[in-house]
Amino acid sequence: MALNLMYITNEIEIAKIAERAGVDWIFVDLEINGKEERQGHLDTVISKHKISDVKKIKSVLKKSKLLVRVNPIFEGSKYEIDSVIEYGADIVMLPFFRTKEDVRKFIDYVNNRAKVMLLLETPEAVDNIDSILNESGIDYIHIGLNDLHLGYRMKFMFELLSNGTVEMLCKKIKQKSIPYGFGGIARIRSGLLPAENILAEHYRLGSSMVILSRSFYSIKESTNLDIADKTFTDGITAIREYETELSLKSDEFFQQNKIKLKTLVDKIANSCVVD
Repeated sequence: MALNLMYITNEIEIAKIAERAGVDWIFVDLEINGKEERQGHLDTVISKHKISDVKKIKSVLKKSKLLVRVNPIFEGSKYEIDSVIEYGADIVMLPFFRTKEDVRKFIDYVNNRAKVMLLLETPEAVDNIDSILNESGIDYIHIGLNDLHLGYRMKFMFELLSNGTVEMLCKKIKQKSIPYGFGGIARIRSGLLPAENILAEHYRLGSSMVILSRSFYSIKESTNLDIADKTFTDGITAIREYETELSLKSDEFFQQNKIKLKTLVDKIANSCVVD
């Protein structure tokens, strides 16, 4: 089964290129509350998208779904969620939740008008995962490795993959028959941790979604739309071809990849300098 590929953008032309190339979910990111405090010291992207971008991007999509990440639950959540659904969000994502009460409130605010996706990215949510999974109305869960590894004070976000945390969460979510995924990937044959090793873990763990990371394509690197078109087309073709290869691999291959990935992650983590 092919993974649902997500890409974060509020640029109309990039959204159209990504859709044509085969990105399944175009991702508008409204989350800002608390993000600067958590990630401001890191080389991460804080998107600064606007609610108006939801309507703008929705108007150009022909087949890709529109995923919108709103802010963690706050006093303006109902208005924000109502607005993004009115503007065309197919899937609404709740980040940085901690308890089943946060999740219940979010599900109630969405009120069956769009699909509900949880972004599981706090140690508290991991601790409360059993009670959270008992809530009805969750359509998807994505495990966010960036904030979650910060919450655990780890050096490298893929330590969560090598130390069994992601596998434990995937097993629990799978038991509830909720589609799930984790983290992001760069292009095939690139990335600090090779995309091939990460994709193989997605297949081993039964994942059904992944974010195409900033290193897959960044508009800061080139605003040339022909380059963007080639990057997306070639990059997604390579991912789909590798997925076809993975579908034919043996259990032994996936176990060996798991061991190799742990070795690579440990090596990277040990070379990281923590602030």
